[in-house]
Parts: sequence; C-alpha cells; structure tokens
Amino acid sequence: MYQYENSSSIAWNSTFLGKPYFPHGIKTIFISGGARIGRNCIIFQQVTIGSNTMPDSKGMGAPEIGDNCYIGAGAKIIGRVRIGNNVRIGANTVVYNDVPDNSVVLSGQQRTIVREARQDNRYYCFRGRWVYFQDGDWCEVDDAAVLAELTGEIAVTA
Repeated sequence: MYQYENSSSIAWNSTFLGKPYFPHGIKTIFISGGARIGRNCIIFQQVTIGSNTMPDSKGMGAPEIGDNCYIGAGAKIIGRVRIGNNVRIGANTVVYNDVPDNSVVLSGQQRTIVREARQDNRYYCFRGRWVYFQDGDWCEVDDAAVLAELTGEIAVTA
C-alpha cells in the first residue's frame, strides 16, 4: 500500500544486497524484477531501474547496480547492464551500456535514429506463457521467431 500511495513499484524479485537510502522517500521509484542493487546505494526520486523485454534487443534483462552508487533524480537505467562500484549517475541520465567502477555518467546530446522498417514495440511478459499487451488486453505470442527470441531458442522455419 505504501508503494501505491507513493506511485512506486519495487518488484518482489528485485535483490538488495544492503539497505538503500532514498533521500526524498520512496517517491515515484520503479525497480524491475530481476534487478540487483548493491550496498550503500543512494536512489533519488523518479528513478527507474528497469528491465528490457524487447526480444530483438541486445540488452534484454535487468540491471545490476554495484556498491556505493549515487543515482540522481529522474535517472533511468534500462536493460541488462552492469553499473560498477562507486558510480555516480547524474539527474535525468539514461544508462543503457555497462559503466565501469569509479565513473560518472552524465546526459548527452539527443541522437535520433530513423529506421526503414516498422519496429515491434509491444510489451512482452511471461505469465505462465509469453504474452504481449495490445488494445487493452494480453495476447498470446504465436510468432515462432518472437518466441525464439524471448526464450533464447532457435526459431524453426518451414
């Protein structure tokens, strides 16, 4: 109930190796399932430590945050990335690549990549079976290639 009242969500299967400190309370914090947070981490408001569930991406999975990290307000750490120990992540910075120990990560200039083909931006989730969200409901994944990506198997085509 406390998380709901503060617009936060910390998944039951996220792992904390020590007690984190939230300087402004647990306000609008999102920590995805599978995320691993090290000891003595400082996490400000509006931080997202989120999983990537896009089957065609290189960073599918949840972040791993090292010890003694400082994560500024509004920072987003997305996908299967490793944040080293003693790292400082600036406010509103988006992190999607690994960060070595003793580093500072700051926002950069926006870069836009235009693609020719339509991208599959559906949200995939495992709920006893692989499903995706569309038109307000969950639909079962029936595309063999997508299922292969989600499960890490090789697609068999006829």
